[in-house]
Amino acid sequence: MTNPTAAMLVIGDEILSGRTREANAHHLAGRLGRAGIDLREIRVVPDDHAVIVDALNALRARHTHVFTSGGIGPTHDDITADAVAAAFGVDIDVRDDARADLQAAVGAGRTLTAEHLRMARIPHGAELIANRISGAPGFSVENVHVMAGVPSIFVAMLDALLPSLEAGLPVLSGELRFEVGEGRIAAPLRELAEAMPELSIGSYPFSDGSGYGTNIVVRGTDQAAIDRAIERLTAIRRSVG
Repeated sequence: MTNPTAAMLVIGDEILSGRTREANAHHLAGRLGRAGIDLREIRVVPDDHAVIVDALNALRARHTHVFTSGGIGPTHDDITADAVAAAFGVDIDVRDDARADLQAAVGAGRTLTAEHLRMARIPHGAELIANRISGAPGFSVENVHVMAGVPSIFVAMLDALLPSLEAGLPVLSGELRFEVGEGRIAAPLRELAEAMPELSIGSYPFSDGSGYGTNIVVRGTDQAAIDRAIERLTAIRRSVG
C-alpha cells in the first residue's frame, strides 16, 4: 500500500521576514506521519496573490493533499481565500454557515462587523473546517485544506479535519546513536540504504559537551524492517568502536 502524499504551503510576509517563527509545519509533519500521510514538500510564499495561486496549482497537481497556513484573517493582507478561489476558478462570497459560526463565536447579541464578514467569505463549493477557538472557519476545496496561521487555531482546525481524510499506514521510526562522526560510517550506511530501499535512513550529526557523534534515524511503515535495520546498525556501531 502506498501512502497518500501531502504538501504544505505556508503563506505570509511575516514568516519570510523573520518577524514570526513558523510552528505549524512541525506540528503538521508529526500528525501526518502518525496518520499515514507522507509530507513531501513545504513551501513558504509571501502575501502575493499571483504567487499563492501559482504555488497552489503546482502543489495540488502533485499531491493527494495540500495544507495551507495563514492569510485567512480580517485584514487587507489576508488574501488566501481569494487566491484559492482564483486557483480553482470559482467565485467567493460570504456564506450563511460561515456567518453563523462567527455569530455564535461573538455572541447572539452582537452585530458582525465588516471584518468578521471578511472571514466568512468562502469559495463556492468548499466544505468548512470547524474552528472551536475563534469561530472563523477554515475550508477545503477538493484536495486543498485552508487553515489559520495562528498555531493554536491551526491545531484545532487540523484536529477537526484530519479524521475525514484519506490516510495510509503510520510512519514508524527507530534511532541509534553513534559516538563517531559521519565520515566513519558513511560507507556502511550507504550500503544499508541500498539494501533496504523501503526505508528512509537519515544521518544527523551532533556536538555536545562530551564530544561529537551521529544519530541515525530509520523511518518506514514496516516495524519488522525497521528492527532489522537497527540490528544491522548495531553491528556497524560495534565494528567502528
